[in-house]
Amino acid sequence: MRIPRRFHDEIVAHARDDAPNECCGLMGGRDGEITSVHRAENLFASPLRFEVANPVKLLNAIEGAGEELAGIYHSHTKSEAYPSQTDVNLARGWPDPLWFICSLADSEQPVLRAFAIRDGVVEEVELEVAG
Repeated sequence: MRIPRRFHDEIVAHARDDAPNECCGLMGGRDGEITSVHRAENLFASPLRFEVANPVKLLNAIEGAGEELAGIYHSHTKSEAYPSQTDVNLARGWPDPLWFICSLADSEQPVLRAFAIRDGVVEEVELEVAG
């Protein structure tokens, strides 16, 4: 999956802005590239879990721009950028978009990784940061 640097940096900034709680949002895309990032409020306001506020509004914005839901992102404030069991369970309801996780475990060097999570199986997807 290709992600322009500005969207990569936007997700990292969102993670930092919402710390110590997890941030979350949706990502639009076309043809294997992220084309938009939509910040959301974390309804749980928690450092351990997230729920996207008003996902229908964000999905309508993505589809209205002629994009598809390409990704769901959130942060891990103290752990690595790898899906937790909670993330795997959440993905059961959303098997098609990729799951992006931004780790702030090392706040000086945030890590953004992407995963396909289908039927409980986690597979990392290579990210190409462009620009």
